[in-house]
Amino acid sequence: MSEVKGDRLLSILLLLQNHGKLTTKQLADKLEVSQRTIARDMDALSSAGVPVYAERGTNGGWELSDQYRTDLTGMKTEELIALLFSSQSRLLQDLGMHKHYEGAVEKLIASSPGSIRQHADRIKQKIHIDGAGWHLSEETFPCLPVIQEAIWEQSKLQIRYDKDNETKQRTVAPLGLVAKGNVWYLVASADDDVKSYRISRLKQAMKLEEHFTYPAHFELASYWELSTNQFMRTLPQYPASIRMNEEAFKAFKHRRYVQIISASAGKGIVSAEIMFQTLESACQLLLSYGADAEAIRPPELRMQMKKAVQAMSSLYEDD
Repeated sequence: MSEVKGDRLLSILLLLQNHGKLTTKQLADKLEVSQRTIARDMDALSSAGVPVYAERGTNGGWELSDQYRTDLTGMKTEELIALLFSSQSRLLQDLGMHKHYEGAVEKLIASSPGSIRQHADRIKQKIHIDGAGWHLSEETFPCLPVIQEAIWEQSKLQIRYDKDNETKQRTVAPLGLVAKGNVWYLVASADDDVKSYRISRLKQAMKLEEHFTYPAHFELASYWELSTNQFMRTLPQYPASIRMNEEAFKAFKHRRYVQIISASAGKGIVSAEIMFQTLESACQLLLSYGADAEAIRPPELRMQMKKAVQAMSSLYEDD
């Protein structure tokens, strides 16, 4: 039996188990094959001793015996990864269903064979998704496949990257991958020091024959949260007070490196205390919202905004 056919037969069993009676056409539509293929698959299932039978008539269809249940031993690692990561969908979060989805996945894994649970634990240990991306990026990741392979095999990596205007080379133990938005990072250790490497900036990654033992108490998600918090604390800070149109503020609060300290809305206007990075970045951001944003404090920010607006106005005086 081919692998494709075996996967399809398992899919038929799961569909019948989860949905009850289904017609040949319904099965063919769901699996994107012909009705003739479904008929042959049903013969194959019957020949294999699976208690599947057809009920004739207007309301007929294929059914499994009430006593028959299959497990998920046919689930592939790739399918499990896709299932676990689909919980990161922004749509689920927007609908407030993110936690419900996670609960359903946990129940599914808990009822699965031991091998599936082990795969799930490994995936969670070595790949972390941080949905709150820094900003959108059009980066490419040519080194990602070899890095992923080394992570699964616990093989050491030799990486080359640019730092301080020179190319450096280092041998590391790859502990996991982190996706922040659409940017991938490698988390790796060397000489008991754990660091993050932006994969798009690696010039080369080569898997070595030498293997390593994964640190017993290392948790990828915890490391990333701590690392992110430390990074944010090292950024320059520039506090300011602003007023902004309420609709414009909805987009503004998601801008890169804008930290909302407090905000209150009334009559379509939001008054907010904001932590920018610098005077210059605060001015540039607020100017991009035109008349929808006003700098209130500090005075130097208002003055900088006023000068910029006057300079822009002078460009159009001849008109």
